[in-house]
Amino acid sequence: MSTVTSTDPRSPAVHAADSHDLIRVVGARENNLRDVSLEIPKRRLTVFTGVSGSGKSSLVFDTIAAESQRLINETYSAFVQGFMPSLARPEVDLLEGLTTAIIVDQERMGANPRSTVGTATDANAMLRILFSRLGTPHIGPPTAFSFNVPTRRASGVMSTEKAGGRVEKAVVRDVVYLGGMCPRCEGMGSVSDFDLTALYDGTRSLNEGGLMVPGYSTEGWYGRLFQGIGLDLDKPIGQYTKREMDDLLYKTPTKIKVEGVNLTYEGVIPRVQKSMLSKDVDSLQPHVRRFVERVITFQTCPECDGTRLTPEARSSTIGGRNIADLCALQISDLADWVRTLHEPSVAPLLTGLQHLLDSFTEIGLGYLSLDRPAGTLSGGEAQRTKMIRHLGSSLTDVTYVFDEPTIGLHPHDIERMNGLLLQLRDKGNTVLVVEHKPETIAIADHVVDLGPLAGTAGGEIVYQGGLEGLRAGGTLTGRHLGYRAALKPEVRTSTGRLEVRGASTHNLRDVDVDVPLGVLCVVTGVAGSGKSSLIHGSVAPRDGVVVVDQGAIRGSRRSNPATYTGLLEPIRKAFAKANGVKPALFSSNSEGACPTCNGAGVIYTELGVMATVESPCEECEGRRFQASVLEYTLGGRNIAEVLAMSVIEAEEFFGTGEARTPAAHTVLDRLADVGLGYLTLGQPLTTLSGGERQRLKLATQMAEKGDVYVLDEPTTGLHLADVANLLALLDRLVDAGRSVIVIEHHQAVMAHADWIVDLGPGAGHDGGRVVFEGTPADLVAARSTLTGEHLAAYVGA
Repeated sequence: MSTVTSTDPRSPAVHAADSHDLIRVVGARENNLRDVSLEIPKRRLTVFTGVSGSGKSSLVFDTIAAESQRLINETYSAFVQGFMPSLARPEVDLLEGLTTAIIVDQERMGANPRSTVGTATDANAMLRILFSRLGTPHIGPPTAFSFNVPTRRASGVMSTEKAGGRVEKAVVRDVVYLGGMCPRCEGMGSVSDFDLTALYDGTRSLNEGGLMVPGYSTEGWYGRLFQGIGLDLDKPIGQYTKREMDDLLYKTPTKIKVEGVNLTYEGVIPRVQKSMLSKDVDSLQPHVRRFVERVITFQTCPECDGTRLTPEARSSTIGGRNIADLCALQISDLADWVRTLHEPSVAPLLTGLQHLLDSFTEIGLGYLSLDRPAGTLSGGEAQRTKMIRHLGSSLTDVTYVFDEPTIGLHPHDIERMNGLLLQLRDKGNTVLVVEHKPETIAIADHVVDLGPLAGTAGGEIVYQGGLEGLRAGGTLTGRHLGYRAALKPEVRTSTGRLEVRGASTHNLRDVDVDVPLGVLCVVTGVAGSGKSSLIHGSVAPRDGVVVVDQGAIRGSRRSNPATYTGLLEPIRKAFAKANGVKPALFSSNSEGACPTCNGAGVIYTELGVMATVESPCEECEGRRFQASVLEYTLGGRNIAEVLAMSVIEAEEFFGTGEARTPAAHTVLDRLADVGLGYLTLGQPLTTLSGGERQRLKLATQMAEKGDVYVLDEPTTGLHLADVANLLALLDRLVDAGRSVIVIEHHQAVMAHADWIVDLGPGAGHDGGRVVFEGTPADLVAARSTLTGEHLAAYVGA
């Protein structure tokens, strides 16, 4: 055997396999991208920045990540692909050097009430196995500790098929398949009931409006139905006999004849359950949603005490604690408890559980508990929870794609998040981050800045390279990178106060605080310190308070800014009045829709396992309306031309002249106020970026009448340049006589505040206290809290 060593100086220094160190994108045209071409270094941290709507997500998610996922899906058989989502090839000429993409986005975890932090991260599954092995007394298999599995009992004949067509039969009696679901609440932890005092007014009759259910008027068919079942419409409801009350509220579906017509009568409560309670509360009309929230009362299940589990599951313990006790612990405390277990028979399980729980603490979520419903996590918490499974992964040479990972993080926590991003990079992975925060842009190996502006004025790469080049480059991002909001020389004086006494929601420790009115008040503190618990638990439920939360806005391809904000309603009426026809003609979801594409503007062609092809409708040429509808005009424009206008154009169009429509102009003013002047009225909601959706929701909810506005992290998804516009908007609200309370981590908003309430000092049971109340200048001078230290560094004090 001989060893050959090459000493030829001409031999290549780099192996051919090591030369693939770039991701090449040529001619990307997805959404608003304008033939974008660039090279992204592999095994480096690249940050994509630019104003909201400039094309960052279109490039990173809809082009690079989408094509990577599509190519991976195509490696499966056609049969398997039939069960997977079909992905179209992005609008791009060439993509080279792609690796497997793992997307960690801001999508909230499913709001299914059965989903918890524990079930979403496999921590519950590990605990259930642990209790099935070590719990005393021994109850049964892991399913015996699952609140999503009911106990089943079976008796009868069980058949087993054997070779040669033989069938063996055995009689089984009272076979029990053990589950852990509490039978009373069906594993929900709470039971719902109707508050009858909110359902009807006992002092009034049905004719006098005694029934307070939206839409249940005795003037229409409901009045005839109530008479047909034998109810006295003029008798006060409180004086009904037991049978009459039962007929009104609980009657099962019964056939009756009213005025010669066969109808089905059903009691009010089962009817409301079917028509309102079976739907997602967020999808209901506002007045119906308010009724549902008022009439339904949720109480802790009296049998399981909110643990969701059967008495048997709760009776099994390890070291004196049952599985419900452990799920209720703060995760950092649970990790300490697991360290005390030394059982060789389950050593691999304990190691895996310990690593998972430690990852929660490492990523800044140690303050959560495993029984926390997944739907209550903020966008930032949900994103970090999804990150956990990747932290200990052995995979390398993977492309990780993050969508604003610093959302919902205090400046103190951003340092930790930056460390995790660098940790993923240093393991040999390519990390692509869409981000606005200067602290994260600062750690990038490579920066790609898109712009110059948003929407049709964006979609181009205005800079790519190192951080120092960005600072000197003169782009909108470069100019604002060093921007610092200064402390105000004078702050407003409060006109009153909202008293909060003994607040104890979640981790709050009997908090007493006075929230000043008539000023801009910012509530801050590290993630998990109790900010949202204080404001949403003690301030938001009060009368006259309008809450603009972080919830994602819903909408299909048929939804657009005009339909979502209610702007289309006055526009349709103005068109109808000017032309003497019905308003329904001017809706692409109603009578005016093109019959070929049903108002979608495009035709979808299903191709089995191949991607669905979307092509413009030839009949209406993508305009969505019938040709006859487009003959009607207002101010010289038809409805399709109006929906193709930008907000700024429409604001001018509906502000003066023949098309003057004050109701439409008011909505357009609000859209321009939040910096969405470039959006077209008919642009599908599915094409909007996260920051654009957040501001669209802000513009809509600002229309609600209220004296106090609560905004939950309004800077989410906003570029540094947009934050200045937001501060101007908040000032206008306060100057108009409103009180504005903002839950926020962004130092620019803190510096601009009139009053700050800082919670902490830590997260979970280490927080829940007010550690500072006062002006931003006092907070900076004292530097007594983490927030004070970071704000002082920000303003250069």
